[in-house]
Amino acid sequence: MKHHHKTHRATLAIFLAAMCGTITPGFALAPSQPEPPAGFNAPRAGVARGKIATVEFKSKSTGEKFRATVYMPPGYSPAKKYSALYLLHGASGDENTWTHEIQAYAILDNLFADKKLEPMIAVMPSSLPKSARKQADESRDAKQKAGMAFGGVLLNDLIPFIEAPVIADREHRALAGLSMGAGLAFNTGLTNPDKFAWIGAFSGGGTRRLANNPQLDVTSPERVPRLLWLSVGNKDKLMSDRMATADSFLTERKIPHVFHINAGGHEPWVWMNDLYHFAPLLFKNEPNVTVAVR
Repeated sequence: MKHHHKTHRATLAIFLAAMCGTITPGFALAPSQPEPPAGFNAPRAGVARGKIATVEFKSKSTGEKFRATVYMPPGYSPAKKYSALYLLHGASGDENTWTHEIQAYAILDNLFADKKLEPMIAVMPSSLPKSARKQADESRDAKQKAGMAFGGVLLNDLIPFIEAPVIADREHRALAGLSMGAGLAFNTGLTNPDKFAWIGAFSGGGTRRLANNPQLDVTSPERVPRLLWLSVGNKDKLMSDRMATADSFLTERKIPHVFHINAGGHEPWVWMNDLYHFAPLLFKNEPNVTVAVR
């Protein structure tokens, strides 16, 4: 099948065009970007290390306590202000998913060492309150229900809790997730354009909630994401059709976005690849990129 690419306002055009693609459900998918270099997801000798801390916060709206893992970059100083990348886990995950399974700390350390990232912290919350963890261990449905309800806690509790050391505006705030977390990031990000300018949906991004949502309004430039990244593995039988639907949904509404195809299935390797390609695009002084469909 053919992949057609088009970018407007040419900055980033060459780099992004190599990563963009559009797909039709049922067709074989071809990876749209070479795999990252060997060792990109492992601690590298001689590379400065960031710091990781676990924090606990209480939701004012639910009264429940939640945990989050926070990555602070090499050379982190509490006297400085940083951009913030919020990373959401999938249905079977928690606040450790991005560090234990995706090796986010090593990927980010290496990208910082290669001078590919803007100063940022990464916040990786559990969408499940402490009181519900035992129940969720026994029920995947309970975890999914709690996960999809986490949007309010994210907006009303976690972001205000985190924002002492960060720059508190949409231009310096990114939201991304994998699988179930991708759907939450996709919906929460697009319906809260005043909160997030950078959005990533890795292997998930349902459009049902958006179809008739009046909050999905991109009629003014300040409501358009600076970057809206969709991705899926070329062997992902669970999500490839859904992501193609999301791509079509955005294209029909002329919402600028990137559709990136990874080599792999619904698995950690694909999400490592996503983080490697997505994070260097964040918080840059670059214009929006438009991806045209066939």
